[in-house]
Amino acid sequence: MSQFLKDSKRWLPGALISIALIAAILYFVDFNEMLQALRNADYRLIALSAALSFVWMGIRAKVWQTLLRDRPTYKDVLFTAGEGYLLNNFLPFRLGEFGRAFLLSRKSGGMTFSEILPTIVIERVVDLIFAAMIFLFSLPYVVNADSSPVMGYVIGGVMIFGLALMYILARNYQWALDLFHKLSARFPVLQKVGGSFLESFFQGLSVLTDGWLFLRFLFWMTLNWAIALLAYYLMILAYFPQAQPIWAVFGLGMAAFGGAVPSAPGAVGTFEGAVVFALTRFTPDQSTALAAALTMRVYNYLNSGVIGTVGLLSEGQTLSGVYQQLTNFRKKQESE
Repeated sequence: MSQFLKDSKRWLPGALISIALIAAILYFVDFNEMLQALRNADYRLIALSAALSFVWMGIRAKVWQTLLRDRPTYKDVLFTAGEGYLLNNFLPFRLGEFGRAFLLSRKSGGMTFSEILPTIVIERVVDLIFAAMIFLFSLPYVVNADSSPVMGYVIGGVMIFGLALMYILARNYQWALDLFHKLSARFPVLQKVGGSFLESFFQGLSVLTDGWLFLRFLFWMTLNWAIALLAYYLMILAYFPQAQPIWAVFGLGMAAFGGAVPSAPGAVGTFEGAVVFALTRFTPDQSTALAAALTMRVYNYLNSGVIGTVGLLSEGQTLSGVYQQLTNFRKKQESE
C-alpha cells in the first residue's frame, strides 16, 4: 500500500487532468453528430494519412539513428522506436522513452544505456523547439493576423537563441557541471540525480559540436515534422473540406503540447482536448472536431502498434514483460 501511495504522487495528477478533460469533452460533444461525421468522412484522405504514418515512423527512426551516429543498424533503431512509442501509449510515466534506451542497449552491440539516453533527451528538446515554432507561427493567424510577420521574426530569434545556448553548453559542459555542483552542494539528492542527468544531457549535446552531423539531424527532423503536418492536414480535410493549411499547423502545435502535459498513458484526454480546442478556433463544430481528433489518435497508434508489436514479437517480448524489466531496471538505477 505504501508503494502504491508513493507511486500515486507521480501518476495521479496526470490522471486527474485526463479525467477532467474527458468529462469536458463528454459534456460539450454531441456523440450522434460525431458518429455522423465519422460516417461521412473522406476515407481516401484518411487512408493516405495512414500510409504517411509509416513514412513518419521511418523518418523518425532515421532522426534517432543520426543522433546515435549510425552505430546501431537502421532495423534495430526502427523497431526499437516503434516499441518505445507503443510503450508510451499504454504504460505510465512515459516509460517508452526510458524503454527505448533500455531496449536498444540490449541489441545495439556496444552502446550502453547511458550513451543512448542522452540522444532521446536531445530529440525531445528539439521536438519541443519545433512544436513551439509551429504553435507560435500559427497563433497570430488565430488571434491577430496583422501581427504574424513580427511574430515570425520573434519565433526565428527564439529558435536561434535556444540552439545557440545549447551549443554554448555543449562547448562548455564541464564549466556548467561544476557550476551546478557548486550551487546544489547543500542538496545532496538534487546533486546526485541532477548531476547524473546533466552529464547525460551534455553528452548528448555533443551532436551540436559536429556541424555536418547536426545538419543531417536537423534535415531529417524537419522532414519528419513536415510529414506530420501533411498527414494532419489530410485528416482535417477528411472532415472539413473547407479547411486551410493553418488549421493543421495550429492543430499539430496544440497536439504536441497536449501530448507533453501530464496525463494518463498515451495522453488520453489531453491530446483530444488540445486538438478539439485548436479546431474550434476555426469552426464551431465541436463534434466533428472530436471525430478528427480520434482519427489523429488512431494515426498516432497505427505505426507504433504495427512496428512496435512486430519488434516485440520478433524478440519474444510482451508489454507486461518489458514493463516489469523496466521497473526492475529503474529501481536498480535509483539505488546506485
